Amino acid sequence: MTKRHLILIATLGSVALLGGALAFQYLGGLPPCKMCIWQRWPHLIAIAFGALALFTRKQLFAIGGLLAAATTSGIGFYHAGVEQKWWEGPTTCTSTSNAGLSSSELLDKIMNAPLVRCDEIPWDLFGISMAGWNGIISLGIVLIWAAALRR
Repeated sequence: MTKRHLILIATLGSVALLGGALAFQYLGGLPPCKMCIWQRWPHLIAIAFGALALFTRKQLFAIGGLLAAATTSGIGFYHAGVEQKWWEGPTTCTSTSNAGLSSSELLDKIMNAPLVRCDEIPWDLFGISMAGWNGIISLGIVLIWAAALRR
């Protein structure tokens, strides 16, 4: 397989993952949380780097695609860990203890809470959440970028 083919596959991988996320949001009715949005930006960047690498054949753009894919993979694994309660996520989109709050403080917290929580799993396949799948598949995309860079 040629370098161009590998770059195209890696780029289309990010297109597919970003498209899948948008389909879940707009067709499946699953709005994204803050961390889901964080995972989308590196895919968009990887797509841009992939297009630039295909049209200019510059090695630097392939490196950028690899780094963008690695970034979204890392965010996906981090997010999956937050969903599994292995570690705490950002306080702006995860649930925390309500112990010690007065009723008015609790009501204020509820009224100001984000609609979509980062520490809940809205959908999974084989026990792996969308964030987990993004981490896994994006890691595969990183390996494809690496193979392209070795050619």
